[in-house]
Amino acid sequence: MEMMYTDKYDRKAELQAFDETKAGVKGLVDAGITKVPTIFIQPPQSEEAEIPSNKEFTFPIIDLDRVKEDQITRKKIVQQVVRASDTWGFFQVINHGIPSHVMEEMKDGVIRFFEQDTEVKKQWYSRDFTKQFIFHTNFDLFKSPVTNWRDTFNATVAPIPPNPEEFPSVCRDILFEYTNQVMKLAYTIFELLSEALGFKRNHLNDMGCSEGLMALGNYYPACPQPELTLGAGKHADSNFLTVLLQDNIGGLQVLHQNHWVDVPPTPGALVVNIGDLFRQLISNDKFKSVEHRVVANKVGPRISMACFCTTSFLPTERLYGPIQELISEHNPRKYKETTIKEYTTYYSNKGLDDTSALLHFRL
Repeated sequence: MEMMYTDKYDRKAELQAFDETKAGVKGLVDAGITKVPTIFIQPPQSEEAEIPSNKEFTFPIIDLDRVKEDQITRKKIVQQVVRASDTWGFFQVINHGIPSHVMEEMKDGVIRFFEQDTEVKKQWYSRDFTKQFIFHTNFDLFKSPVTNWRDTFNATVAPIPPNPEEFPSVCRDILFEYTNQVMKLAYTIFELLSEALGFKRNHLNDMGCSEGLMALGNYYPACPQPELTLGAGKHADSNFLTVLLQDNIGGLQVLHQNHWVDVPPTPGALVVNIGDLFRQLISNDKFKSVEHRVVANKVGPRISMACFCTTSFLPTERLYGPIQELISEHNPRKYKETTIKEYTTYYSNKGLDDTSALLHFRL
């Protein structure tokens, strides 16, 4: 990779100027830039591991067909969830019950929002994450060492009922319909994860894991120099669980056995991954929250919709820690108890800086 990174510039001023445009990365592309601005250029990476994979990996795909009707099938699916969660921390699900036309319309809704007239879209631009809907570029813009090549909208849709007036009309209806269906799917996945850990079916849902949902619509414009930047830097998600809808362009990569492995776009599939809160506060490292990234591409825009199962936006003081039944002399507690708010606040303040937030909470 040809590197153009330098620290001999006023990064803060450049970030401020970029933020004040309220036009995002798409605004730069619309202006016709031919070179990636310095704030987006990745610093030189160490030579250790984390190399693109030339090995043959088979990314796990789990068929949820008849998961509720057939107990023998369900047991097989639970076993598949155990293997995928234990070895990958990621898997794709098919026959999940969300119609393909709803998923396609959701992707179209993301495109409609980001390809509105800039002056119309600016009214939603904000860094106040307490609002039910905002548009921004990089939640950690002023904290992380490098800026990612993407624009995002954040929509909080549960458990507090969304106020339709606080959502843009170009994507509001499909956003509500799609996220409502994702919450039903997430409830089923948490049932499977409960059984995978050896608990009763409702254990994790009763703990509130499926109570809240935040939807992130991501727009990755075509990049003139994709070798210099990333759509999303290396990170693990800070939530319980993520359900991801991606288009057919691809670009999502998972760090597996020290190799970056592409998550292949699969027609009709949704990508599911374990978040740090589940790994740390629930399974005591039984299951993995795996680091992943999104590469930039000359082709675009790439579209994705990531639904985060989290209650970080609720004023709850409930403490979470590794489930007691999973603790033993041979498997001691690895993490201290904390509130979800404390964890996500630390994660947000740290930003995507290539280090794991879990280290701060490890015993």
